[in-house]
Amino acid sequence: MRIDIITVLPELLKSPFEASILKRAIEKGLVEVHLHNLRDFSLGNYNQVDDYQFGGGAGMVLMAEPIDKCISKLKEERVYDEVIYMSPDGATLNQGMANGLSLKKNIIILCGHYKGVDQRVRDLFITKEISIGDYVLSGGELAAAVLSDAVIRLLPGVLNDETSALTDTFQDNLLAPPVYTRPSNYKGHKVPDVLLSGNFPKIEKWREEQALKRTETLRPDLLE
Repeated sequence: MRIDIITVLPELLKSPFEASILKRAIEKGLVEVHLHNLRDFSLGNYNQVDDYQFGGGAGMVLMAEPIDKCISKLKEERVYDEVIYMSPDGATLNQGMANGLSLKKNIIILCGHYKGVDQRVRDLFITKEISIGDYVLSGGELAAAVLSDAVIRLLPGVLNDETSALTDTFQDNLLAPPVYTRPSNYKGHKVPDVLLSGNFPKIEKWREEQALKRTETLRPDLLE
């Protein structure tokens, strides 16, 4: 898989890909992540990538032409399955969406900034708009990192135990059950006996019951 991220602040995106699971995925060759500084495609001698919005109002807008030049250059080199714009008014990211994107081969992620991007970019180039929640960030960089993490960890070979992702919260529209590790008794709080029993059918049944109970209590909307 290849992920190309277009941003005006590539320095914000470097560290998430230089540690832990994402770093190992890149080192194993399971995914390529390329950061593209939009200012490399800027206009004139002043690295301009934004301008005032027509009609007045506060906030600068990322211009269409630099984004067009960057996306067009990338598309000359390969075919992309999706061109994603990280936007607070996009579809809210969920596990099903991450699952679907993990099956793609090449995707572009465009990070918004300032007041957003010229609407014509969205009309001409964007195939999917994604939000990570109903709030506004300073830019799309952190959202792009969240999306990338959610997708990359699902790629075959990324996690040491490939079944781990299949038991994550939301994979079956349920929250994950409680988990425990040693010691079995901590300050009088004991691990449920069933988890120490070695009876795996009973353990699986307990986990299913706990997942359903936790979902009913904390996220009943998932059961609707």
